[in-house]
Amino acid sequence: MRIVNLLRSKEEKAVTGRRKAGAPPGTMIYTGEQETESIHVHLTQYHGNFIEAQTTENVLPEPRTEQATLWYDIRGLHNVGLIEQVGRQFGMHSLALEDVVDVHQRPKMEIMEDGVLIVIKAFAFDRPNRQLSIEQVSIYLTEGKVLTFQEDVGDLFRSVRKRLETASGRIRSRGADYLAYALVDNVVDKYFTVIDQIEDELDQLEEEIMGEPEMGTKSKIHDLRLALLTLRKSISPLRELTGQFADTETPLITADTQVYVRDLRDHVIQITDLVETYRDVTNGLYDLYVSEISFRMNSVMQTLTIVSTIFIPLSFLVGVYGMNWDHMPELHTRYGYFILWGVMLALIAGMLTWFRSRKWI
Repeated sequence: MRIVNLLRSKEEKAVTGRRKAGAPPGTMIYTGEQETESIHVHLTQYHGNFIEAQTTENVLPEPRTEQATLWYDIRGLHNVGLIEQVGRQFGMHSLALEDVVDVHQRPKMEIMEDGVLIVIKAFAFDRPNRQLSIEQVSIYLTEGKVLTFQEDVGDLFRSVRKRLETASGRIRSRGADYLAYALVDNVVDKYFTVIDQIEDELDQLEEEIMGEPEMGTKSKIHDLRLALLTLRKSISPLRELTGQFADTETPLITADTQVYVRDLRDHVIQITDLVETYRDVTNGLYDLYVSEISFRMNSVMQTLTIVSTIFIPLSFLVGVYGMNWDHMPELHTRYGYFILWGVMLALIAGMLTWFRSRKWI
């Protein structure tokens, strides 16, 4: 519950800190924290063998031809005025624009009169710090055009752009709906990379727990549990999203593209199963860590108990013959000191033999 409350408090703090109470639906308020120096707009237009790319800052580039499929990749959301200008130019609904700049949206797909909005989360895993970074990506599909919106200036779709430039694959020969599918598929494929990295961390943690667990091991397990919980929270809605993507009857998405989306839905189901599996593995590692620490503590306590048990009768003998009475016959025995040592050593040997026969040591 502490992890759940931590996630909830972070999101609520981020959202309530920027949202205006009582604002009407469609009000554009940027709820993120990243603010780039300028908004970068990358326009890629392609048609058959023709492809051309343009990059501008804070302005929308003009297409060179009306026949090509247009892909506007917009990086940076803090300039709400420019985002609104872009949206109005391509007929985006005010509710769609509100979702684009509200970076705490649940992954979803909205079918509107003139377009389709897809909101999805992109992840990256920082292995040294075991931190999961999240970025919301909004994809708007309309007739012959695709608009993508993201906070960071980094290129999330480098592989898709490379496929377009080298004319490899089906993107160049298909329409805007297939490009939208390829962008979603690109984000989903990176989930496998994140999960593989988490799996490697879990393997290292298991070796560490079975070897020499430390107090820092507990925090590592906690970090991975939090990362997997965040993944699960964002991936679970993708099953509904890809199902809607594959079965929708909007004319903007063709039946040929929906065949590929169904395969994407299978990938999402596979990722969901992997996340659930690794959550169970993480819980098992925590139980193993607690058991290993308890076992080591019990071993220490067992050793101390055995030592104490051996010295109890020895302390009794030493206490008896340490009394200063005048009429103690043993005190006047010539070899009494050596006899007492022999008795004590024999007692120690006998107790150790008995402990070993009971497999306590």
